Parts: sequence; structure tokens; C-alpha cells
Amino acid sequence: MTENKIEMDVMGITYSQIQSGAYALLLKQRDGDLRVPIVVGVPEAQSIAMRLEHVIPPRPLSHDLMVSMFHAFGISLDEVLIYKFSEGVFMSKLKLSTNDQDIELESRTSDAIALALRTNSPIYTTQEVLDKTGFLIKDGEQGKVAVKPKRTLSDMTVDELQKKLNRAVALEKYELAASIQKAINEKLGNEPKTDDIAE
Repeated sequence: MTENKIEMDVMGITYSQIQSGAYALLLKQRDGDLRVPIVVGVPEAQSIAMRLEHVIPPRPLSHDLMVSMFHAFGISLDEVLIYKFSEGVFMSKLKLSTNDQDIELESRTSDAIALALRTNSPIYTTQEVLDKTGFLIKDGEQGKVAVKPKRTLSDMTVDELQKKLNRAVALEKYELAASIQKAINEKLGNEPKTDDIAE
């Protein structure tokens, strides 16, 4: 692991203002004022948000399963290091240890943070990454980012639902399309028709 590590804390998850259909994970410098936003996908955002909100899923998520495997095989996650930012991508490593060896593994940053939250492991970055990606929080701005839930079908307008329906059908996601069509029918006050969506 590199020297000159800077410890970071997870502030929360919010919708990404940069990339549609993604979320932004916000980290804060523990002993400073800089913040670092990291774009993450929906599954990873949900996994992180569930841990932040102390929600226990009915069945283990992938990150929960990995932590269970760590425990079963006597593996400790000692720390996460976000060591590089290149071409818009954060690069991270997991520092793992067993009774007789230390191991470093490359990891997606979103996965690394999801695991760190579940094992209470520290998250570090470097001064170089902080210089490239950090920003100062404005005076009076809240130091806490709320975890925003994913929009549901009932939150969307009929026009939004129709566009989502067209995309689902084009991608042959017929179960999703059926759910969207049902939501449209409910908003329009129509009874669902059995021939609306092809099985």
C-alpha cells in the first residue's frame, strides 16, 4: 500500500447529475473539507444505500455473501485504497489478510466501498486522487447527503411510463413491460388487457 493515505468517510448516495440512470456516491475527507463524487451503477448504489440505512434484505446480496465468505475462511478486509483516477475511472484495491499472508486485490470502487461498509474497514485515497477529483463544500451547505430512493413506476408520468415501456419491449424485457403497462392502465383508470403485452 502507498504512503500518504487520506482517510475518507461515506456521506451518502444521490442521483447522478452527470450520468443518466446512475447514482453518485459522495465521500468526504475525514480530516478536511474536500468531497469526492463517484458515479456508481444502480445495483451497487442500492447495496450501499441498504447498508447505510441498516436495511436487512430477505436474502443476502452479493456483497453480504462475500463478507460471509471472508468470515468463513478467516479473511479480514483491512482497508480499501482508492489509489488512482484515470480517464474518468476510479481504481481501487482491497487489502486482505489471513493468519499467514497479506493479499491485495484490484476491485471496482463501488464494490470495495460496499464491502468496507459491511466490515467497518477504513477507506483511503491518495493526495493525487484528492487533488484531481476533490471539491470544497460551499458555506452553509449541509454536510450530509440524503439517500434518495429509486423512483418507482407509480412516481412516473404516463409519458415517462410509455417511453419506458417502449424501451422494455425493444429490449425484450417482457415482464418489466407488463409491469409498466399495468402502471399505465392504473394511471389512466383502465382495466389491464391480457393482449397488451406478448408473452
